[in-house]
Amino acid sequence: MPRDFNLWLSTFRESIADYKYYIDFETVYKNILCFKRPLELLNSLVGSKKIEDDLWVLYAHYPEIVEAIPLLLAKREHQIYCLDKNGGVTYNFLTTENGGRPMTYEQLLYFMKETGLLELLSSHLNINLVDYAIGVEVGLNSNGRKNRGGHLMEDLVESFIVKAGFIKNKTYFKEMYLSDLEKISGLDLSALSNEGSTAKRFDFVLLTNNHTYACECNFYASGGSKLNETARSYKTLALESRGINGFDFVWFTDGIGWNSARNNLKETFDVLEHLYNLKDLEDGCLLSLKNK
Repeated sequence: MPRDFNLWLSTFRESIADYKYYIDFETVYKNILCFKRPLELLNSLVGSKKIEDDLWVLYAHYPEIVEAIPLLLAKREHQIYCLDKNGGVTYNFLTTENGGRPMTYEQLLYFMKETGLLELLSSHLNINLVDYAIGVEVGLNSNGRKNRGGHLMEDLVESFIVKAGFIKNKTYFKEMYLSDLEKISGLDLSALSNEGSTAKRFDFVLLTNNHTYACECNFYASGGSKLNETARSYKTLALESRGINGFDFVWFTDGIGWNSARNNLKETFDVLEHLYNLKDLEDGCLLSLKNK
């Protein structure tokens, strides 16, 4: 019985975020631990009324304080490039022990003045720098949500693959290139690779007694041009794979972002037999594939 596209699309979900999606606090605390000592030393400058003198004394005795400076500016890099009236300057915030080049006190002072860090420390902080840095790390960590979101869908799909009875590295494989897929399946898949000129990689490969499934998965909580490109690309892949005996392309996708690209998704829906969402996975679509 043909599936109803509109009914299928109506079951798409707003989010698949779990509790760890928002902030990875374990990583936040781990990163802070690396800078705890220099942050505690720099903390002596908070509220200083003679901060330039205090900075000079602190840097003379504890040059390692520079390693925490990029973090105060929400930067991961140890080198920071700045353009000013004197031209471009690259500041190195690694100590000599860690392979850096020591900067002069004048360079450090100039950098902290120009970036506003000196004023921040002397006049605008009511908390210690470790607490401030935790806030910075939380902000930096939130930028990783997009990557975590992509992995969430992969992890969800994999959980259903395992539940269906597939065994990792025996009957299912993660992130397999087309060339490796040809080796383990014995199939000629050159039609999918533009005669070998494309290094295609699939998120999952599933093997049954007489069939091979190459799978892609993604989740889109919001719209954008990428959705249309993805739908068109997978429609092409579905058409290219039709003549290969014992092989099928499978696409797992979900997310209300598809509402803005529903027309392109429907075009793929009409030609791709194995196009599934999370509800399909919950309803056991993988068992159907395994027993085909």
